[in-house]
Amino acid sequence: MNDGSKGSGSSQETTEARATRVTDVRRRAPHRVKARKTALDLAMIWSVIGIFVILAVTAIQLASSVLIPITLAVVVGLILGLAADRLGALGIPSMLSALILTTLFAALIFFIANTLIGPLSDLAASAPTMAEKAVDRILPYLQRIKWLHITSASFRSGPMSMEALIENSSTVLSTVAARVTPAVVQTLIFFAALVLFLGSRHAIRKTLIVAFRDRARRLAAIRTFNAIEQALGFYFATASLLYAVVGISMTIIAWVGGLDMPVLWGFFAFLSSFVPFLGVAAMTTALAIAGLLTHDSLLFGLLPAAAFFAVHMVMENLVTPAVMGRRLEINPFAVFVAIIFWTWLWGAIGAMLAVPLSLIAITITSELLPQNRIQPNLPD
Repeated sequence: MNDGSKGSGSSQETTEARATRVTDVRRRAPHRVKARKTALDLAMIWSVIGIFVILAVTAIQLASSVLIPITLAVVVGLILGLAADRLGALGIPSMLSALILTTLFAALIFFIANTLIGPLSDLAASAPTMAEKAVDRILPYLQRIKWLHITSASFRSGPMSMEALIENSSTVLSTVAARVTPAVVQTLIFFAALVLFLGSRHAIRKTLIVAFRDRARRLAAIRTFNAIEQALGFYFATASLLYAVVGISMTIIAWVGGLDMPVLWGFFAFLSSFVPFLGVAAMTTALAIAGLLTHDSLLFGLLPAAAFFAVHMVMENLVTPAVMGRRLEINPFAVFVAIIFWTWLWGAIGAMLAVPLSLIAITITSELLPQNRIQPNLPD
């Protein structure tokens, strides 16, 4: 009896010891238990992530009429944040400083629109004459390409004739008029969101910081917010000055090159510079077409486009890196992909927001990810 009791007791102790060892092994090496995932599990995880991304992109596109003005207001508010802080340091209330900055921004937009309304009206009035002149200049080059089957009769009858274009202009005008009301509503949403964001910027920031529980993450959130405001403010302040030089240079080039409305060309050069790659390509193409329509000689016709392209390349590849340095260096391919994506998603406004959104994403990534990573020893 005693031997039996001892045997049963020893076997029970052995079982408990084994269970204790298994528990200790699981506690010491939890990564081994968690790492046991099959290929089907990984496929399911990535499928869920892919479905979420597709649904998120679809939702962003469907809600573009509301998200575009709000996103633009947030970006502009982050850029004007430093000016709002300066006004707040002078004792001006946050909401009053928001109204002042929004009013100044609206006055600037109104001044630019009022300045450009004259040249744009002249351009619209001379559009038929320019179209006829363009047909006369381009038709000989198109007739050389026989597979296009384009002759002078193509522009005098059919859908490409001036009469057909004038008849279809009513459709174009009705389409533009149908989009005027949504544009007005989006403009009101933008200015309302800009005032409210500037006025409650610190409250929103405090709420987001307090949402983190531990002190380390709160400090990281504070650093991230400061870095985003400084990056956007520094980039747009510097870029505006540099691209203003490009616009002034373009005005001089258009005036010397004999192009009509040189101020309008300068403004378009300034505005298109904020859209990398696509802006300079569109501007160079427009200058080449305008130069060929203005001058009979092919060489003189292409000189304005070549001069603008040279000025822009010098500014982008020499002056801008020297002024900004590596602080805001962005991969050109990443910028190109971002521009294509946001242009497809939100149109022209998306193209202009591509660089600010890329700057915000890069700043958040650089602040949250560890900087000092262990470099692996690569073989010789």
